[in-house]
Amino acid sequence: MTISKTLLHASSTESYKNFASISTAESKTAQQISVADAIIQMLENLGVRRAFGLMGGGMAHLWKALSNSDMQVLNFRHEGGAAFAAVEAYFASGSPNIVFTTTGPGISNALTGLLAARNEGAKVILLSASTSASQRGRRAIQETTIETLPSAGIFSPGMPFNYATIVESAAQLPQIFRQLAIGLAQPGGFVAHLSIPNDVQSILVDRISLPQVDFSSYRITPSPKAIAKSVELLSSGPFAIWVGFGARDAAEEIRQLAERTGAAVMCSPRGKGIFPEDHPQFVGVTGWGGQASVITYMQEQTPLRILVLGTRLGEPTSFWRQDMVPPRGFVHVDINPEVPGVSYPYAETFPIQSDIKAFVEELLKQLPEASSCPTTLSLPRPERKVMEPSAGYPVRSEVLIEEIQKVIVEGSDALVISEAGNSFIWANHLLQFSQPNRYRVSTGFAAMGQAVTGVVGAALARNGKAVAIVGDGAMLMNNEISTAVRYKIPAVWIVLNDGHYNMCHQGMTSLGFQGADATIPQTDFVLIARGMGAEGIRVEKESDLQAALEQAIASTVPFVVDVVIDPSRSAPSQGRNQTLTAPGVQSSAVKSLTNFH
Repeated sequence: MTISKTLLHASSTESYKNFASISTAESKTAQQISVADAIIQMLENLGVRRAFGLMGGGMAHLWKALSNSDMQVLNFRHEGGAAFAAVEAYFASGSPNIVFTTTGPGISNALTGLLAARNEGAKVILLSASTSASQRGRRAIQETTIETLPSAGIFSPGMPFNYATIVESAAQLPQIFRQLAIGLAQPGGFVAHLSIPNDVQSILVDRISLPQVDFSSYRITPSPKAIAKSVELLSSGPFAIWVGFGARDAAEEIRQLAERTGAAVMCSPRGKGIFPEDHPQFVGVTGWGGQASVITYMQEQTPLRILVLGTRLGEPTSFWRQDMVPPRGFVHVDINPEVPGVSYPYAETFPIQSDIKAFVEELLKQLPEASSCPTTLSLPRPERKVMEPSAGYPVRSEVLIEEIQKVIVEGSDALVISEAGNSFIWANHLLQFSQPNRYRVSTGFAAMGQAVTGVVGAALARNGKAVAIVGDGAMLMNNEISTAVRYKIPAVWIVLNDGHYNMCHQGMTSLGFQGADATIPQTDFVLIARGMGAEGIRVEKESDLQAALEQAIASTVPFVVDVVIDPSRSAPSQGRNQTLTAPGVQSSAVKSLTNFH
């Protein structure tokens, strides 16, 4: 009996020890998380709330961590579309976004969208998978190392990444957190890449204490000396204001400055709406799809100087035209100190590094109330030739844009994004916006597919309608209708369906080059949309446009308006073709012509 009690006691004691050991292990595990979870928590701490991408075996642990986080995670049909959506979601919300990809082609597929992010000035972080150290060099499936992909610019800073690193240990995370916090807080864009090997993603580590970093955004403000000099220069004679996309947060201040001084205002294509296009001091849009009224103003009422706010004055904005340089040059303000003077290196330029809003606010304080600027009564205005819809076939592009103006721009609060090609030339030239942040266009990098896929991210981020004006070529290249259906995102696509890559076709024709094939088989995009679960309507007559657009803007599901347009209507892109044939360009014309789109 004694032995029996002793055995029972021993057995109970051993069971308790085993239970205690298991409990301690479980407790320890509860205090640990995977590296993948730690990275996602780190990004949540940095204010990231959305992730766009495409899953794969190489990023299984990252995908699991994302899926179980508080972020909104959207699985796209192509990594390029996901990256474009992240870019447009950033501009629609102001919040940084994640793009996630698996190894190998997952990364390379996303690069075009990430290059667009860098060129556009978005804040985007790429999370990608890479091959584990033990498998490198052994021909692993989709092997992703510095031996199989270019190291510079992908796994290290360069283009497109401001910051890039391979995460080999959890010990790196506090320093990575610090670098990301600083980058996201800086003015302008920031594109980063964290590549996490497969085996590192799943390592369990103690919960990581992240450094206390003040990552609130900050502004670069002008020096008192720069403001004093600006006041002196702008008070010495009539000046105009040239507004770019970088000035989008200073709309009210720019309007006050213009109205106080009487300055004429022009804008870049990306700057449309920052200064109201229906304002009597607005003389027009410059550059690609720009308006002749700007040149009329520069020739007939030449200002002494131009105050340039937030634009590089590159080819899409100026075509580097000599007649856009006033007699005493530019006062050029930008947050990037390398921008002033880069497009017109021979022109007299007073450069100022500053946030545009901060500069104009300070200028308004210091600028005298009296001004020698001219009256605005005789300023030239952009021409608007209204074309009435007819029952004819096919639809003229000018009539389509006029109906978009009435139904979508004036009749709703939808964001409008125009796609590279004739789509953005027609939209730049004919649409008018009286409010900032209603229009988006990429004229610099000008990647086909940015609007056609980015509209999904924009509509998601603004929790409302976003409309993409796109060509049939872009729509065939990479659309994300299926993604919009999956997440019930009310995006709208208006397709200029003309059976051509028509910017290329019209450009070659205008240059007198014959024989190049830029045709596309006629496509029924409504059939495609319905096959993916969206709705749509095909328009072949101008008289049906208004009803179709009203139906699209009222729809609660993704919607495609397939408009059969007249391919012979030439888009107003002559400035681009002139630069292709300018002295110094003709010798490399064949190479340049590949960049029509």
